[in-house]
Amino acid sequence: MGSNNSINSNFGVYTKIVKTGVSSKSIIDYKLSRYACYLIVQNANPKFKSVSLGQTYFAIQTRKMELSEKEYNELSEDEKRLYRRRQTKDGNKILYKIAKEKGVKNFDRFTNAGYKGLYNGETANDIARRKGLKYREEILDNMGSVELGANIFRITQTEALLEKQVELSEKVATNTHYKVGKTVRDTIKRIGGTMPEDLPTPKKSLKQLDKKTINYDKTS
Repeated sequence: MGSNNSINSNFGVYTKIVKTGVSSKSIIDYKLSRYACYLIVQNANPKFKSVSLGQTYFAIQTRKMELSEKEYNELSEDEKRLYRRRQTKDGNKILYKIAKEKGVKNFDRFTNAGYKGLYNGETANDIARRKGLKYREEILDNMGSVELGANIFRITQTEALLEKQVELSEKVATNTHYKVGKTVRDTIKRIGGTMPEDLPTPKKSLKQLDKKTINYDKTS
């Protein structure tokens, strides 16, 4: 592909067995990534209803995930947290999907590798204990916007490197996650930033806050 994205990672061709009465037969089936769906919809003929609906969907979703710098700066801290938390959720979905394709089965180990790199050896449980969280309470829901930003960088950069990974290896993927987390940490230190474990924990979890809707359509 001209965009340098892997065709096999986005356009999968499979054989599926389907029943036809008392017998069964194999048919060709396709598994498309979100990126592949986007490419197909954006390049198809909008005179077809399914295509026009798809184009509208992606246009709305893209706008929801994009804010100008001015718009972002006008958000309150809680709104910034909500916005960046949504980015971590969507980013992790993509990251874990790619990690699985690269051979990762132990996702606790894979996740903790990234945290260990970014938080100077702390696992997710260590971070939760330090923050004084209850059992199974989401640590990402208890981060400020700056701390979430560091984790977004960890997630997106690991995703990019795993896309380039040729070898099907859980060990390689997990080590990559650790190295990216460590690199993000080293960068924060080099520019004189606050280490993520030293950032304050918000008084309220995002789940404790009243539900808010960020107005993504406001003009700058």
